[in-house]
Amino acid sequence: MSNYKDIIRDMYAAFAQGDVPSVLGVLAPDVHWIEAEGGPQGGTYVGPQAVLENVFMKLGTDWEIFEAVPAEIIADQNTVVALGEYSGTHHATGKSFKAPFAHVWKFRDGKAIFFQQYTDTLVMQRAT
Repeated sequence: MSNYKDIIRDMYAAFAQGDVPSVLGVLAPDVHWIEAEGGPQGGTYVGPQAVLENVFMKLGTDWEIFEAVPAEIIADQNTVVALGEYSGTHHATGKSFKAPFAHVWKFRDGKAIFFQQYTDTLVMQRAT
């Protein structure tokens, strides 16, 4: 079994560096990615290409700065939970926000097959 905690830690580090190909490389071809309803990218996306187009490209377009910094990563078998904080500055409004997040990841054969985001979407929307 892979060390999923390390995979997730490395993935967040890659995201912080803007290395989207490395982040997408963690995802299984059939990953189910769920963004919290009410958030800027709210919805369910299937597959890395859908995540790229509907989540990462929108983050890059809509936000001057957007960070997802995990403070704690907890792993149990094939499930990993990351607890941390989002922060960002919106391009159009110049407004900034900070909001806690919880991310739930599930793995199969070394790849993430499931992601679900929990956060205060109202705090994010106030910045847009």
